[in-house]
Amino acid sequence: MDPCPFLRIVIGNLALKFPDRRSFPCYCKFRLKGFPTQVSGIPLPVQESDAVESKIHACFSLSKPEMEKLTGKSRNTSGKLPFLKIEIYRGKREHIYSCGFMKRKKLLGYVVVQLDLKGFIENNNISRGSSVIQNGWVLICGSEAKLNLNVRAEPDPRFVFKFDGEPECSPQVFQVHGNVKQPVFTCNFSFRNSGERNLRCCSYTLSEPSTSTSCLSSITSDKEKPMKEIRKGWSITVHDLSGSSVAAASMVTPFVPSPGTDRVNRSNPGAWLILRHCHSTWKPWGRLEAWRESNGSDVLGYRFELISEGGIDTIPLANSTISTKNGGKFSIGVTTGSTPMTSPNSSFDLSSGSGSGSEFGSTTGSGSWAHMFYRGFVMSATVEGEGKCSRPEVEVGMQHVTCMEDAAAFVALAAAMDLSMDACRLFSHKLKKELRQFDLE
Repeated sequence: MDPCPFLRIVIGNLALKFPDRRSFPCYCKFRLKGFPTQVSGIPLPVQESDAVESKIHACFSLSKPEMEKLTGKSRNTSGKLPFLKIEIYRGKREHIYSCGFMKRKKLLGYVVVQLDLKGFIENNNISRGSSVIQNGWVLICGSEAKLNLNVRAEPDPRFVFKFDGEPECSPQVFQVHGNVKQPVFTCNFSFRNSGERNLRCCSYTLSEPSTSTSCLSSITSDKEKPMKEIRKGWSITVHDLSGSSVAAASMVTPFVPSPGTDRVNRSNPGAWLILRHCHSTWKPWGRLEAWRESNGSDVLGYRFELISEGGIDTIPLANSTISTKNGGKFSIGVTTGSTPMTSPNSSFDLSSGSGSGSEFGSTTGSGSWAHMFYRGFVMSATVEGEGKCSRPEVEVGMQHVTCMEDAAAFVALAAAMDLSMDACRLFSHKLKKELRQFDLE
């Protein structure tokens, strides 16, 4: 099946210039109707003749229905093109909040950029090249200052996969294109055999209901040894339609509460190893860590790193948070540098190179191959909040999928992220029955 058409609106190369050569920190807000507002700092003011740093400050991703809604609704109601509004404020972004209250920031002015996207949505034109919409210095409305910016639209076709059930229920995974769904993978969730008698017994009861009573009674018969819930040894294997295993996610570090608390803290996160099946053997591909933030907020933190060939070094690709109440998206998008690679021959195969790097944009040393392969959008996966039925939807940039193993690795990663929401649930709350194991204190 063909990839789904997506479009990215990329805003970069920001700089300010004041006529009287003033210099103070500023930040801006990017507003596009129907999408969450994005915020970015602006480099200190420069002179118009100075070189401007090439850097991406914001990016909006639009599916074809979102493009049609944005362009069609705007034209039908007002006859005008949709627009991007950039508001420039004086002050530092990190100082917006102080002592729990929002500080009032001075609006210096704004810039409006009209977006003509018609050519990108006609005839599913996903192969069209990048189109520059605005580039260079523009006058800020309401101010004598000028803003340098580069706004461009670029096709960003993606493969879309959808779980037809929760990962712990061993669902099928479909590839989605419009209203068409085609099965491509099956998932198998299990408890990895840890060698402990009680873990083997309880894992067995999930597939053999007739023995569950005797199993649990053997554990609970000794009232002096109460059971406590454990969250370790979870594993999910992704199979292709022939039944061959092509990727897996295995919990390698247990999710355990920090002493004196009922939460998995950042200082001691749980971890998953993401593996790919390559040349009749399993190879480590990535490592996902997750924890519950301890500042009293309902937030799940996560960090994803690629594992270099040989498994010695790691390369960070994602580090962010998701609301445990409302859910959100697990995303990998490397936005440093210029236009992302869009070659269909690009692959997410670590055998193509090795190395390490602490910066996404590293272009020197052994980490340069990661900078080449991981520019732009890489993947995203939906994650529901606690207690909600979760059927992840996974989007993967077309340039990162050249074989079934590529796609399967992202599917396994999405499943691990979804299961991490359960694994990081407060230990004062019980897990759903499909995930529950017990240990003896």
